[in-house]
Amino acid sequence: MSQNQFEAIKRLDDAGREYWSARDLAGALEYADYRNFLRVIEKAEIACKNSGEVIPNHFVEATDMVPLGSGAEKEVGTLYLSRYACYLIVQNSDPTKVVVAKGQTYFAIQTRRQEKADTLIEDNKRIFLREEMKKHNKSLMQAASAAGVERFAIFQNAGYKGLYGGLTMQEIHTRKRLGKSQQILDHMGSEELAANLFRATQTDAKIRRESIKGEGKANLAHYEVGQKVRNTIRTLGGSMPEDLPTLDSVSKAHARIKKSAKKHAKKLFGHVKKKIT
Repeated sequence: MSQNQFEAIKRLDDAGREYWSARDLAGALEYADYRNFLRVIEKAEIACKNSGEVIPNHFVEATDMVPLGSGAEKEVGTLYLSRYACYLIVQNSDPTKVVVAKGQTYFAIQTRRQEKADTLIEDNKRIFLREEMKKHNKSLMQAASAAGVERFAIFQNAGYKGLYGGLTMQEIHTRKRLGKSQQILDHMGSEELAANLFRATQTDAKIRRESIKGEGKANLAHYEVGQKVRNTIRTLGGSMPEDLPTLDSVSKAHARIKKSAKKHAKKLFGHVKKKIT
C-alpha cells in the first residue's frame, strides 16, 4: 500500500476541512477486526488527553454506511478523525506491519506541513495586528493629549492594569519573561494583540465621543475600557491575556514569511522554467 492511499480515504466536510473515518483507516491499516482497532483508538485517545488536547475535537462519534453482500447498505458506528487523531492512532498501531510504518510517515509529514501552515497564518495575523496597534496607539495618544494627559506612561499603564487584572506594564513584562529591551507588543500572539487593539480603539473612541477632559478622567476611562475587555474575555471563556504564551519577536515572524515566499517563488519559477525548456 502506498502512502497515497491514506490521502485517498481522506474526506472533506462542507467547509473543506479534512477528516478520516475510523473504519476506512482500520481497513487501510489492515485491521480485519474493527474491535481490535478500537483498542488502538483507546490508546490514541489517552495520548491525546495526555498531550493537553480535547478528545472530542479530534475523535467525533458518527455513523457510516457500509455495503452488504446483497448490494444493500448497513449503518454502523464509527469515529471521524482529525489528522492529529490519525497520527496518534498509527503511532499506537501494530509496529510490525509495513503499512503502519508507511502510515506513520504519511501522517507525520502531513502534520508537520499543517503546523508550518498554521504558523504562517498566525505570523501574518500577528504582523497585521501589530501594525494596527502602532496606528491606533498613535491615535489614542493624540486623543489623550487633547484630553489633557501629560504623563503618558501612567495613562498607558491604566489601560494595561484594566486589561491585565491590575498588572502594570513592568509587571506584565516580568511575567512574560521578556528582556529589558524587548517590547511587550512585539511578543504577543494574535489573540492577545487583538484584545489590546480592542482596548486601544475603544478607549480612543470613548475619549473623543464623550469629550473627556482631564488627566484623571482619561486614565479612568482607559482603565475601565481595559477592564470591560477583560470581563468580556472571561464571559466568553477565553484565557486571560497575562496567561497567554510569550512568542518570539514579530521580526522573526516577518523573516519566516519572507523565507516561505522565497521558497514558494523558487519552486514556482523552477516549475515554469522546466515547463518552458
